[in-house]
Amino acid sequence: MSNIIFHPAIESEVKASYEWYENQAEGLGDDFLNELESAFQAVLELPKIWPKFQSGFRRFLLSKFPFSVIYRVTQKTVYVVAVMHNSRKPGYWSERT
Repeated sequence: MSNIIFHPAIESEVKASYEWYENQAEGLGDDFLNELESAFQAVLELPKIWPKFQSGFRRFLLSKFPFSVIYRVTQKTVYVVAVMHNSRKPGYWSERT
């Protein structure tokens, strides 16, 4: 797998979460971004290993932050539809298919 595509709303989701964590403690936002980048890399390298989630999507759970990367795999791409907080507004992303 060599290509990852992000839904346009992901940028604002990540930015809001980064800012929230950075306001809690300096550097925590950077820790969030680093873990998220590692998650994207893991999903890109082994996209079909992570558990199926809903409606043909898969879910990668971050280990240090309460977030999941929700994505769909096609033959040539990984399409990330959400960086979802695990306890807020579940399913809000389902219209993004």
